[in-house]
Amino acid sequence: MHRIAAVVVPPVLSFDVSIPLMVFGAVPDYDVRVCTARPGTVPTVGGPDLVVTDGLDAMDGADTVMAVGSGGEPAPAEVLDALREAAAAGARVASLCTGAFVLAQAGLLDGLRATTHWGLAGDLAARFPAVEVQPDLLFVEDGGVYTSAGAAAAIDLCLHLVRTDYGAAVANAAARLAVVPPVRPGGQAQFIETPLPPERGTSLAPTRAWALARLDRPLTLAELAAHANTSVRTLTRRFHAETGLSPLQWLLHRRIDRARQLLETTELPMDLVAAKSGLGSADSLRKHLVARVGLTPTAYRAGFSQVRVPS
Repeated sequence: MHRIAAVVVPPVLSFDVSIPLMVFGAVPDYDVRVCTARPGTVPTVGGPDLVVTDGLDAMDGADTVMAVGSGGEPAPAEVLDALREAAAAGARVASLCTGAFVLAQAGLLDGLRATTHWGLAGDLAARFPAVEVQPDLLFVEDGGVYTSAGAAAAIDLCLHLVRTDYGAAVANAAARLAVVPPVRPGGQAQFIETPLPPERGTSLAPTRAWALARLDRPLTLAELAAHANTSVRTLTRRFHAETGLSPLQWLLHRRIDRARQLLETTELPMDLVAAKSGLGSADSLRKHLVARVGLTPTAYRAGFSQVRVPS
């Protein structure tokens, strides 16, 4: 059982508090507790107050501690001390949205890259110059510390942690329960400006769905552009605006994700996993998987396989 303690620092959005409960709560191997410095009624921003019954002792022995809320306001000293103690004890440290300010106040982001909601990224950078703020990313991992941008990006980070702990198939199941896309890479841009060019309000979602159904085949930019009924140049610009990635980068991400699912849920030999995911050869599969998750295909399957061996 992986224990997660989400420490709430008011003022907080009730939506932010619900995210770890929703995502991690969908996975039986997580034990999620929400705590705060002063148990009882916790004020929220623009909504009804919350009642949090657990105090900071819920963080004792937690495998992951997660700062939620604060709106950039000073956090109680006891919260900062508890976060430092948890980090020193080896807990994985994370924050959702403005929880990054709490981690920064605790000194846990010094010398690291981090993100928060784009509207407050400038404030975070100005107040904590030792933090390398990345204002345009959905989530960031640096030195074992995870930070997310605002709102739905917190869901992306939580799903990324599930994927890290239990693999792509479990994370995809949690995403389906939350009715959200299973993968938005951390390098994808926050939607700070209009995500589509103003002269063309259509979406490339149908083309992405078409490509997902053909991951086992070679796909060129010209073929993607033809399906979208646009030029390669326009396709590339609009693709980046919608996903934060170039078309070929997006395809590679999806192919690696498909390979991970096949490794977890089948006993196919490596060359067939590579072929069905569009990565070509077992050597190519190995190279891309090691670059992406730091494990060889054999090691990944050994750690995340959901195939039950008959007794």
